[in-house]
Amino acid sequence: MLVLVLIKRTVSRHHLKRTACFTVLYLFATCVLVPPLAAIYGREPVLANGAIQAHSFFYKLTNRNYVTPRLNRVLEAAALDFQRKYPGVKLVHLDANFPFIDGFPLLPHLSHNDGKKIDITLLYKDQVNTVTNRKPSVSGYGVYEGPENNEFDQISICKGSGYWQYDFPKYVTLGTINKDLTFSEEGTRAMTLSVLRQKSLKKLFIEPHLKTRLGLSNNKVRYHGCQAVRHDDHIHIQVE
Repeated sequence: MLVLVLIKRTVSRHHLKRTACFTVLYLFATCVLVPPLAAIYGREPVLANGAIQAHSFFYKLTNRNYVTPRLNRVLEAAALDFQRKYPGVKLVHLDANFPFIDGFPLLPHLSHNDGKKIDITLLYKDQVNTVTNRKPSVSGYGVYEGPENNEFDQISICKGSGYWQYDFPKYVTLGTINKDLTFSEEGTRAMTLSVLRQKSLKKLFIEPHLKTRLGLSNNKVRYHGCQAVRHDDHIHIQVE
């Protein structure tokens, strides 16, 4: 609305000028105004350092990277612990929460609405079996490490029960990339164990077949239910 007031339709090339004006105002608000205002609601941007990074700038640009200070501490401690075994490999996050107002939905998620939840990526290895920060999709979502023939198949159960949305993330990959990558069981297990070592962690969601495959016995590892989406392309963590 402010842009429409500042640049009237009578101004030459008003569409281009409105777009430029909106872009400048949006970036100013995102970088300068939002962080201190978010602090009022007890939220702050996810740390970006040598151990943690967003999968893409999209998550920062759209303000989907806000968490409580407690969750930030969990992420930092887990990432540093993980890097003791895998130096240089970062904990890569996807959607967290918006900066304001508990209960405001971060679509399409059901529960990312209070600063206490965040999704982190699985880990992959390249053709020489080196664990890498690269991922197999542009968005970070939607490329699944599905159940093998001898593993419990919760996905088929949920889809067969009419939960059509369970498979939804495959439509939001924004394209598949890095097709040389394969799932790193060892790397993903090490990262997950680093998260589980954090006392403030409340829950960790992962698909049942991956819980079994990775040997995760901690009682904080839970199943999220058919009403959500499948969690074999990412891991969801949350704090109290």
